Amino acid sequence: MTKIGLAYLTGAVPGFEDFGNLPTDIVKENGLVNGNPASDELDALIIPGGTLIESNDINMGLNTEIKKMAHDGKPIIGICAGFQLLSNQIDIGRKSPVPIVKEGLGLIDVNFSPLITSDRVKAKVFDNSFLVKNQTEDIDGFHTHTYGKVEGDAKPLFYSQVQRMNYGDVNEKGDYNIFSGACNDDGNVIGTMIHGVLDENPVLVENLLEQIDATDTDEIYSRNKDVKKFLQSEVGINTGIEIPQIKPNKRPKYLMIGSNGSDSGKTFILTGLAGAIRKRGYKVALLKVGPDVRDIIPGLYLTKGKMEDFASIKIGHLGWCDIESTVAKLNSSDYDIVLIEGVMSVFTGLLNERVPYSAAEIAMSSNIPMILATGVNKGGIESAAIDIVAHANMLEKFGVSVEAVLLNKVYSDDIFDNVVPYIRNNTNVEKVLKIPKLKNADMRGFIPEVEIRYELFTSYAMDLVEGNLNIDEIIGMAREVEFNKIYSFDEIKSRVI
Repeated sequence: MTKIGLAYLTGAVPGFEDFGNLPTDIVKENGLVNGNPASDELDALIIPGGTLIESNDINMGLNTEIKKMAHDGKPIIGICAGFQLLSNQIDIGRKSPVPIVKEGLGLIDVNFSPLITSDRVKAKVFDNSFLVKNQTEDIDGFHTHTYGKVEGDAKPLFYSQVQRMNYGDVNEKGDYNIFSGACNDDGNVIGTMIHGVLDENPVLVENLLEQIDATDTDEIYSRNKDVKKFLQSEVGINTGIEIPQIKPNKRPKYLMIGSNGSDSGKTFILTGLAGAIRKRGYKVALLKVGPDVRDIIPGLYLTKGKMEDFASIKIGHLGWCDIESTVAKLNSSDYDIVLIEGVMSVFTGLLNERVPYSAAEIAMSSNIPMILATGVNKGGIESAAIDIVAHANMLEKFGVSVEAVLLNKVYSDDIFDNVVPYIRNNTNVEKVLKIPKLKNADMRGFIPEVEIRYELFTSYAMDLVEGNLNIDEIIGMAREVEFNKIYSFDEIKSRVI
C-alpha cells in the first residue's frame, strides 16, 4: 500500500492547497505514522508552507525522519516554508538591524533571505529531478511569501516570472527572474517556492507516482479524502477546537473588513473572525482586495481553507481575478461566508483613473456590506472617531452599507464610551464595536508584513475577537450579493466632488 505523508505541524498550512490530492497519511512533530517511524512507513513526504521556521525550533522528531528518508532516496517535497526547512539557513530578519538566522536541515544547498512576492506565476523548468521528467512547458502556480530570496549551489529546478517584488513592479520584460526551486544532487529532495505546483501541473503528479511505483492510485485518492476530513475536523493546528457539522447556506453571504488606513488591524480582525466563524461550522472563504494575499494566510491557517485562484481581487493591474468573475465563482461554490479584507484605506486609489482601484469600488460593484475598522493607536480614540465618521459618511454617499464601526486597539473604555454617541449621532451606523489593545502587538511574530508566527498571531486574534464581539451578530451582517457594475471614473468623481 502506497503511503504519502503530509506534515501536520504548528505553523503549517496543510489545507492551503490539495498537493495533487496525493497525501494519504498525516505526520506530526514526533515523526510517527501509525506508531512507526515515518521513514519506515512512508514512500514519500510533502512538507507544506506556513511559518515553520518562525514557529519551531529545528529539533522535532520528524526532522530525524526527514533526514532518514532523504538518505534512503525517498522523495521529499518541501513547498515554501517546507523548502526553507530543507535548506541550509534562513534569515528572517526583515526590518531587523541585524540578520536573524535560523538553521535548516541542510539537505538542499541554498540559503534564504527576505524577498516579498505574491504573484500568480509561470516558471521555467530545469531537468534535474525525476519530478520534472517530460515537463517540457512552463509550470503554473503562485508565490506568496516574505522570505523568498533563494541563493546557493543546489541544482535548479524552477525560475519564476515574477512581475512584482517588495511591493513594486520590477519585471516589464517578463524575464524568469526568481530562483524558485532546487533539489539535492540525487534529485529526490526537492524544494520550491511555488504553491500549487502539484495541483496545477499533472505531469509532476504522474512523475511522483511513477517514482514510488504507485499502482493503487484509486486507494491513494480515497485515503486522501480521509486526510482532508481530518484537516477539516479542527480549527488551526493542534488546538483541539473541533468543527461541528451544520446545514450549509444555499448561497454564500459576504462581508468586507474595510478601514480608514493601514495599521488598523484588518488582518488581525479578519483572522479572528475567520476562526470564530469556522468554529461554528461555517465554511469560510477568505479574500484580499489587491495583490497581497499574505494577509489572509493567518485566517486560512485557522480555517484550513484553500488559497483559491480568486483569493486576490484585482484592482487596476494588481491582483489575480476581477470582482465580477470572483462573485460568479463564489456564488456557485459551497462556501457559507465570504470575508474580504480591504487594502489600506477603503478610499486609497479611489481617484486613480484605472478602475476599480480601491476597496470602496469593489464594495460598490456588488453591494458588499462592510465593517469599517480604525486603529486608535496613532492619533488617539478621539481622532480615530472623527476620521471614521468621515469615512462612514462617504461610504454611504457611494451606496456602501456600513454595518458596524469597529475601534481597534482601544486603550481606554471610558474614552471609547464617550465617542460612541458622537459616532452614532453623526452617521447612520448604530453598531459601534471595540477590540482592546493587544499588549504584545508590536513584537516580532505578530507583524504580518515582517515576521509572523501563525499559531501565536491566530490564537490572540481568536481570543480577542471572540471575547469582545458577538460572532452571531457579525454573521448576521453578511449578505448575499450579485455583481452589478464597475463605476466609471467620472461617476466616482461626481460623487466625491
